[in-house]
Amino acid sequence: MWLPEGSLACPECHTIVYRQHLNEMGQQALAQEREGLWVEARATWQSMLAWLPGETEQAAAVQGRIALIDARKAAAESTREKWTKRLGPLAPVVFFLAKAKTFLFALLKFKFFLSFFAFFGIYWALFGWKFGLGFTISILIHELGHYVAARRRGLKVDLPVFLPGLGAYVKWYSMGVSLETLSGIALAGPTAGLLAAVGCYGLYAASVGHVALSAGKAVDPGSNAALWGALAHTGAWLNLINLVPVLGLDGAQATTALNRVQRAIVLASAIAFFVMLQEGVFIFIALGMAWRLFTGAAPEKAGGGTMVRYMLLLFLLGALMWVAPDMRQ
Repeated sequence: MWLPEGSLACPECHTIVYRQHLNEMGQQALAQEREGLWVEARATWQSMLAWLPGETEQAAAVQGRIALIDARKAAAESTREKWTKRLGPLAPVVFFLAKAKTFLFALLKFKFFLSFFAFFGIYWALFGWKFGLGFTISILIHELGHYVAARRRGLKVDLPVFLPGLGAYVKWYSMGVSLETLSGIALAGPTAGLLAAVGCYGLYAASVGHVALSAGKAVDPGSNAALWGALAHTGAWLNLINLVPVLGLDGAQATTALNRVQRAIVLASAIAFFVMLQEGVFIFIALGMAWRLFTGAAPEKAGGGTMVRYMLLLFLLGALMWVAPDMRQ
């Protein structure tokens, strides 16, 4: 249907012309409000009015959000003036301490550092500082995969938190994202973990050398080569464990984007990988996928991208476990 130049709404059905653009701007403004960026949020709401017809409910709603922000600012200024009068010469000190809460909030980010070093300390005590540090950094790289993937999609996300003796997690706020986005963020962790494990294997191969490998020489368990080999094997195993589709593991979130047929394909593939590689972790993946095949909701539309990434991770991590030495043997 032809619309006159500069139209903001259809004159017949009254549909907003730029509603998709306005929805995106509204989401941005709400996100700015959640982060306390009131000046930026007001500017975003204000800019939306240029894309809306004046006599609409949507324009009134936007003006209402602007009025709320203005009222909040006025109330804050009024409160500050009132306390300035009450406190007199002590006012600057009190206001400084009030601002210090921002500093105290920043200190909470040290939970990342504190948990990191606590986690590292446990594995240092168990396996020595070299393996403990390498293992902890490998897990950090895995979690940063989630962190970066969420940030790239414009989502609010916290720094990783380590649970000594258990693992680590990244808390992020989905705000109604699609299943494909959810699965993409979930699989970003094992993907980053795979890259870290491949890097460790590359250092292992460089330390051992092609001559030693072809000659079948045993690797000294106390050497740097053994350390890198152990980190590569352990990293591959750990990221495969995360692909088990149960509880809060990455595989559980990724599976939400797979339909029943795709889950059956992953189940059959996990069994095939177990037969070929003789790695028990694939049995757990198969059992978890068998459970998810008959329980819970599943989308009707196939999640093609998720399927490809899931299968590639299964194959590549399994292959890495197969070539990387298991130092327990």
